[in-house]
Amino acid sequence: MMKLEICAINLESAIAAQEGGADRIELCDNIIEGGTTPSAATIRLAKKLLTIPINVLIRPRGGDFLYSDLEFENMIEDIKFCKESRVNGVVIGILKKDGSVDIERTKLLVKEAWPMEVTFHRAFDVCNDPFQAIEDIIKCGIERILTSGQEKTAFEGIALIKQLQEKANGRIIIMAGSGINKSNINDIIDKTAVTEIHLSAKAKVPTKMEYKQNKLSMSGGEWANEEFYWASDVEVIMVLKEH
Repeated sequence: MMKLEICAINLESAIAAQEGGADRIELCDNIIEGGTTPSAATIRLAKKLLTIPINVLIRPRGGDFLYSDLEFENMIEDIKFCKESRVNGVVIGILKKDGSVDIERTKLLVKEAWPMEVTFHRAFDVCNDPFQAIEDIIKCGIERILTSGQEKTAFEGIALIKQLQEKANGRIIIMAGSGINKSNINDIIDKTAVTEIHLSAKAKVPTKMEYKQNKLSMSGGEWANEEFYWASDVEVIMVLKEH
């Protein structure tokens, strides 16, 4: 059975994921930055409102995946909070300057997370050698890798995802993610043989504001502005779950 994980970028998305039949969520914030760790309140409320498993993204900032000692300490503290909150798991990713997996620090994060499950996120997609990286990540005791096959979308990365699935050989779960929708989900599953899919199923939610201040904008770009915000769509999730 294919498992569907929804990238829940806010509590509204988390609730939609559950109502739509998702098997699990990755809870995060700041999708414009590629995702960062959500607030303590968001984690607590998600745990209170959901019955499906919650995996929390542990990422102190946007940008690269080379972290300072202070940022690493921040990640440790966030993992401790997640453990105290009794969520299902955490999602991590940490690299060295040369683009290889930071094995030493990854093992420390996994040790701190136990007995929660751990996913290695798309930091994998910017590592220097995916085949060495998968072996390093397995050695660290991680349950799964989220990957687009080192391409912008999982559909474009089908060839590498298929190779990774074969190389994993049951030792670790390969979860395909990025740009997955109803038009390509079946192709990705059929051609890669992955058993887990990750997507946001996001849609624009129009603002209910009646007053508009036209002189400035507090946000911008394709991801956000004052005219709308993003959230996962229940109906889209239901359709994708049927696939």
